[in-house]
Parts: sequence; structure tokens; C-alpha cells
Amino acid sequence: MYSKGWFVKELRARGVMVHPLLRNHLGLYKESELRHLYYKLLEKEQESKSDLEGS
Repeated sequence: MYSKGWFVKELRARGVMVHPLLRNHLGLYKESELRHLYYKLLEKEQESKSDLEGS
């Protein structure tokens, strides 16, 4: 299981510095919310990667 800090670090490494909708510091959110953001970001990256390969 990953920690809250791990999700914050991974999101920042991918360019997400604040919550995309609420514009607050990532450290203010629970691990479950950060995990949700992280997996949504991964889905988005996979979609854009498959769109590029499909073109």
C-alpha cells in the first residue's frame, strides 16, 4: 500500500501541484482523494498514449 506522501510526490512529478478543481495544496487531502487523482491521471495518460498510437 502506498502512503499519502508517495501519492503527493508522484502527482507533483507529473506536474500536478494543486488539486485540479479546488486549487488547494495536495497535502491538505486524504490519501484516498490523492489516490483517486493519481489513478485518474494514469487513465488520462493511457488514453492519450493510445490515441497517439492509434493515429
